[in-house]
Amino acid sequence: MLSIQSVPGLPEVRPGDDLAFLITEAMHRARLKLRAGDVLVVAQKIVSKAEGRIVELATVEPRAEAVRLAAECDKDPRLIELVLRESTAVLRTVPGVIIVEHRLGLVLANAGIDQSNLRPGDDHGCALLLPEDPDASAAALREALAARFGVEDIGVMINDSVGRAWRLGTVGLAIGVAGMTALWDLRGDRDRFGRELQVSETGIADQIASAAQIVQGEGDEGAPVVRVRGLKKLGPAQDARALLRPRNQDLFR
Repeated sequence: MLSIQSVPGLPEVRPGDDLAFLITEAMHRARLKLRAGDVLVVAQKIVSKAEGRIVELATVEPRAEAVRLAAECDKDPRLIELVLRESTAVLRTVPGVIIVEHRLGLVLANAGIDQSNLRPGDDHGCALLLPEDPDASAAALREALAARFGVEDIGVMINDSVGRAWRLGTVGLAIGVAGMTALWDLRGDRDRFGRELQVSETGIADQIASAAQIVQGEGDEGAPVVRVRGLKKLGPAQDARALLRPRNQDLFR
């Protein structure tokens, strides 16, 4: 049986905080443990906060291109400047939206830059960027938590909420993965009638990320960390980059 349990009591995360320590202490207070096969899903926002990925907009000088694009999508030119710095290509702009290819390979709105759930007074004056390297962040957090709980066979995932082409509503996306498979390759397996699967691959990390977000929420729930228990298997280990569609297979741009 698959279970998704929030980790309550995590304090407000600030730049420089030791996330592994904060999570461990919160789990101990809640009498929660990690055991082999568990996956801990951590919201991108608290990882970015701990890593100091907060930028004061007053320090940002927008270039001419940022000013032009800001007029097209009706956004703060300083915010668009940060979007351009974090991106490798601008794919689409319409009023209220700018879609880019992030330097991490993700295609998403605003380069994943957010201004929600920042400290009061900072929400309009600051912006929060994605972690510099979410896979490395997940790996470091997994190593620290494995040592603190004395269990090696665990997974750690960093998730974020994103929109999707042709579908309304956001869902959870795995942007950093460590200690578990990101993509289940089912090719070569058999269906119920013995036919060999030819193309079936399951984005298990994204499925877990989205399921975890039901518990994490998007507003004032205060549940950025959840424990997922009951997966059939974790390995072989991959990072989130395994989920990126190769450019030569991209039929949507």
